Amino acid sequence: MQKTLKILLSVAAILPLWCEVRPVPPPGVAVPAADRTELESGLARLGASIDQLRKSGSDRAALVPDVEIYHKAVRFALQYNEFFKLEDIGRAKILLEEGQARADALRDRGEAPWTTVAGLVVRGYLSKIDHSVQPFGLVIPASYSPNAPHRWRVDAWFHGRQENLSEVNFLFDRERSPGEFTPRDTIVLHLYGRYCNANKLAGEVDLFEVLDAVKREYPVDENRIVIRGFSMGGAAAWHLAAHYAGEWAAAAPGAGFAETPQFLKVFQKEIVEPTWWEQKLWHMYDATDYAINLFNCPLVAYSGETDIQKQAADVMAEALAHEGMRMTHIIGPGTAHRYHPQSKIEIDRLIDALASRGRDPYPRKIRFTTWTLAYNRMKWVTVDALNKHWDRARLDAEIADNYTVTVTSANVAAFSLDMGAGGCTLDLTRKPDVVIDGQHVAAQAPMSDRSWTGRFRNVNGRWTAIERLDEAGLEKRHGLQGPIDDAFLDSFIMVRPTGTAMAPEIARWVNSEQEHAMTHWRRQFRGETQIRDDTAVTDADIAANNLVLWGDPGSNRVLARIQDRLPIRWTSDAIIAGRQKFPSATHGLLLIYPNPLNPRKYVVLNSGATFREYDDLNNARQVPKLPDFAVVDTTVPPDDRYPGKVVLAGFFDEHWKLNESLGR
Repeated sequence: MQKTLKILLSVAAILPLWCEVRPVPPPGVAVPAADRTELESGLARLGASIDQLRKSGSDRAALVPDVEIYHKAVRFALQYNEFFKLEDIGRAKILLEEGQARADALRDRGEAPWTTVAGLVVRGYLSKIDHSVQPFGLVIPASYSPNAPHRWRVDAWFHGRQENLSEVNFLFDRERSPGEFTPRDTIVLHLYGRYCNANKLAGEVDLFEVLDAVKREYPVDENRIVIRGFSMGGAAAWHLAAHYAGEWAAAAPGAGFAETPQFLKVFQKEIVEPTWWEQKLWHMYDATDYAINLFNCPLVAYSGETDIQKQAADVMAEALAHEGMRMTHIIGPGTAHRYHPQSKIEIDRLIDALASRGRDPYPRKIRFTTWTLAYNRMKWVTVDALNKHWDRARLDAEIADNYTVTVTSANVAAFSLDMGAGGCTLDLTRKPDVVIDGQHVAAQAPMSDRSWTGRFRNVNGRWTAIERLDEAGLEKRHGLQGPIDDAFLDSFIMVRPTGTAMAPEIARWVNSEQEHAMTHWRRQFRGETQIRDDTAVTDADIAANNLVLWGDPGSNRVLARIQDRLPIRWTSDAIIAGRQKFPSATHGLLLIYPNPLNPRKYVVLNSGATFREYDDLNNARQVPKLPDFAVVDTTVPPDDRYPGKVVLAGFFDEHWKLNESLGR
């Protein structure tokens, strides 16, 4: 009896507690047997047609995602219990018919009429991240003609929070509703954004993958792309405007949130008590920290006068005022959480005027801030290296006259100035004088096509011009700067262990966390992760993907290959981080690092996206929760906030080394 009790207590100690909060998305309704049979039959037929199209080798095979979105939508809803109302089942049947009609048109007649029509259209693309098909909606204007010599304005719209927004409901709605704004002669792009994450992380990448897909199929004016959204979509517009201000003709956020701590205090009455690393990681998505970037992008904000989410615009107005800018803020009189009809007219008037003028890709002056090389570019300015991540970096650049460029910087170790053909107004006949923080540096003269590139690095306190960035050796750079969540913004493969773990308790923790990561990814980012056994990983996998290694050096042979080349050691006795040691029998290691087998890609140990179920209840919480590495006491079970008790965490330095400060 005592032995049985001991086993039960041991198992209970590792069982996750991440199921205790309200699930997002919510559980669906029971599907009647007859409906299930009909849906399964329709899925089988459509799936067979999709397989035939893939094998056809024709040009039309590239349009398979436009068909597959229907199959995936219904399969996910049926397989994962995501029919939230009985009427959703009827919607799914309609979608299967529409998907089959597209498949038949492609296969039998080589036709794709949905690619040239005006009106409401749903389409899809294959994501580089997890190789899942993702949907998006389009409103194609009546004036559209595929043969017209015209490039079109595009307005990207970010939707609000809808926990029941399955792919079925998104597709059904997008085929029937044009949405809040439909400007004349404009393609309106409705983002699914991988469900309800306020277009952060993989949802952020979704915007750019969708824009690429739209540009492949429609003639888009690169300088007349507008971003807009409301509520959770307003939050998306705030952060994407602040982080990518140089990409847009204008931004029009409505309501939403612009940062984490103040919004949660107002909206949830929650006083957040972050760890030191969580507080640093707020600098990734708090738009208030990037307010100066809106110097480079016209902004029209909207709030209802009585809407509690007016808080977002208020804190952004304060942040902009701190930078000397006054924010255009349309306020709907006596209005709660919606657009006031007259306010919509005024917003359209202003945005139409800004879109008509278009984005200036080469303005005379740039003002730019960042906290991470994940966001390192503003029009013709690129920050290539920082002195220290998660401290504010600033770089302002100005074409002072025909011969002079002035630059002022803070916390910047290297940067580039890059003007494409026709973009440079400097004198072609002489080398420009680049004045960096008061130091004069001679640069190469512009080219005859009016392009110009200058690259500069600070060496021992002195700025010098360089021909190219030195990529030899490890250094944090754009796309290889961490934190852990950054690995899930590009193609990744989860690698499960097949060997024997160094400690049984760790094996149970690994299995639990791996299952959690895969389930959470599918629920929140709407994809099924690629997975390999550690014995099946190929050189091609290593070359093309970030590798997420589960297990320890005893159980995962890929981890065993690289363990001696990681800055934190993991032996059979201990996890050794600098001077600190933690028993291997009761501790697990989470980490991100350039893969020693391919330093252009990441390796991650024992982690998926680092926010968890509690954070899913409010989008302002869905931000990175762990830095570059963490040691976890696995005797404390994982819960809806953490993968165990975090006993050590921190950031590697700019050369991916562990130092005693832990990156504080």
